[in-house]
Parts: sequence; C-alpha cells; structure tokens
Amino acid sequence: MSENVENIDPENNASQPSARLLIGERDPFMRRALEKTLAPRFSVTFAEDGVDLLQRAQQDPPHLILLEALLPVKDGFQICRELKSNPLTQHIPVVFFTLLSAEERARLAGGDAFLLKPLRETKLIETLHRLLQSIGSEASHGTHSNEYPRSG
Repeated sequence: MSENVENIDPENNASQPSARLLIGERDPFMRRALEKTLAPRFSVTFAEDGVDLLQRAQQDPPHLILLEALLPVKDGFQICRELKSNPLTQHIPVVFFTLLSAEERARLAGGDAFLLKPLRETKLIETLHRLLQSIGSEASHGTHSNEYPRSG
C-alpha cells in the first residue's frame, strides 16, 4: 500500500478519514452501528457476503478488513485463508468481529485480531488503530507485527 495511514488519531472525529476499511457484515443493524461508529474516523465500505468481500478486496485493496465469521456464501474463515494466500491481499490486516467464540479458528485462518460482539466502541477503535499503525511501521521498517490482540 502506498497510502499513508500513519496520521491516525484515535480521539479524532474529523471528517477526513484516511484509512479505508472493508467490512464483511451480514446483519443490517450491526452494519448501521459500525457505520455510525467508524465512518467519522475511517472510509468504510460494506460487503454482505464472502464472495462480494473477496471481489472488493482484490479490486481495490483496503487498509484493513473487519470480518464477521458467519457470512453467507463463504464464511469468514475461508475468506481470511483466501485473502492471506493471495499476494495481492495477504498484507491486509484482518480483524474478526463476531458472535462466534472461535478465536483459535480465526488465528489459524490467518486473522490478525479477534473481537467478540457486542460492539465495544473503544476496544474496536483501539484495535483498528493499533493494526493500522503497524502497517506504517512495517512499511518503514520492513517488519510485521505478529501481535494477536485478544477479545476484551
């Protein structure tokens, strides 16, 4: 990614989002809640099923993917494995955000972080910022953090 995502302030609610998030979420209520929480801080795009998410990620790779494990057509674990095995998308951090208590399955699929629903705004924002900052660090230092934040 050539775009700079280092100028992200977790407390900033400015209307100039710099990081692009692709969110795979099937529930309309949760999509609205996530949009309300994340849109002031990030540029957000939603996919309602796994096939749509994979296509969007390959056509216009986002900075980060927020992923429900229980998506229709292809589940989040399969999506994550496909993303991480594709050279075009393998660098994109994937955060599982789900009702399913499957942290180990998410990690084995290649997930970079795991958060259990319900939505805890502060924890979600902190996790997204931490992973986005690691992208900037990786780009400038040639390293990748294997940090796997646990749900909280």
